[in-house]
Amino acid sequence: MTVLKKVFSDRILQITAVVTLISLFFARPRLEDINLHTIFSVAAMLTIIQIYAYLHVLDVLAYKLTSIADNMQKLNILFTLLAIISGMFLGNDITALTLIPLYLNIAKRCDLPQILPVTLIGMGANIGAAFTPWGNPHNIFLVSKYSVNALEFFSWSLPLLLSALVIAFIIFHFIPRTKIPVQDIKQIDISVRPTVITTAVFALFFLGVFKIINVVIPMIVAIILALLINPKILLKVDYALLLTFTCFFIFISDIQQIPIVVSLIHATVNSETSTYFTSILSSQIISNVPATILVGKFTTHAKALFLGSNIGGFGSPIGSMANMLVLKTFTQNASVSRGEFFKKWIVMQFAGLLILSLIGWVLLLV
Repeated sequence: MTVLKKVFSDRILQITAVVTLISLFFARPRLEDINLHTIFSVAAMLTIIQIYAYLHVLDVLAYKLTSIADNMQKLNILFTLLAIISGMFLGNDITALTLIPLYLNIAKRCDLPQILPVTLIGMGANIGAAFTPWGNPHNIFLVSKYSVNALEFFSWSLPLLLSALVIAFIIFHFIPRTKIPVQDIKQIDISVRPTVITTAVFALFFLGVFKIINVVIPMIVAIILALLINPKILLKVDYALLLTFTCFFIFISDIQQIPIVVSLIHATVNSETSTYFTSILSSQIISNVPATILVGKFTTHAKALFLGSNIGGFGSPIGSMANMLVLKTFTQNASVSRGEFFKKWIVMQFAGLLILSLIGWVLLLV
């Protein structure tokens, strides 16, 4: 019952379901419009992520890195870089949910700044998730929809990552090297064998995403592994996201059959530049996952959509699901003003959106 309550209380799923139901009055969905490869890939990804979360891999890394930080600049660098790397493999949602409470517990205990580090962790998680095809669920859709190979995908994501790292290190330069107490390492045991096996399944998943093998194979293997380790892992999987993807495929299938709607959308995505900015702007309004599926059904400009949807995760609170989780997690765990945090967070988010939008446009043109 708890799982069902969590699924049906998801705001994005609720809105998507209502919009999908309305679309059924205008047309009927076609089975060929449901991208099963994307749905199975997302199911495998979400299961693997929850296995890693259960094994506390990220927690251990965070505590070990924290123990070597002796000043605020180093602590910010380590947490932000860990957020970026974690975002690449575990996604921005899990990264935000794990690292932010961990950092805030340390910050409250040692009376450390809370606003800037948490903002950098959230932004780092977003940029890290943009780097890999599985970091963001909509990247999986892009790879499947446009049959993008690994070399092509990383030729898009690597320049964006490097640009973001340059910006991050400029910000780090202005953080004072205020001395902080050396942190004790919290002892957390990692089960080595399940971690190694999960990593092997992750390698299978990589092959599945790029259609080297059928993605159903790693999905089934991941589910079996979760059942063997602890069946409760499957209760943590984000089924609302899976249902949201399914609803959006149905919705897009319906509106694709309405000529006037198709004409209007095609008019906004008729070039690389228009696709790029449309995906950024639509992400600010409906979040980057549904925005990618919506725009992706009407454009052939895959690189523009990749850059726009991932950069569009910055900016507004609903630009990315991770943004909302950052705000929620900060509210639940911080000891400083929530209002002050939001004002500074939103300024940094839109500054990041503006700078990365300009960089992304340059990357699109070269």
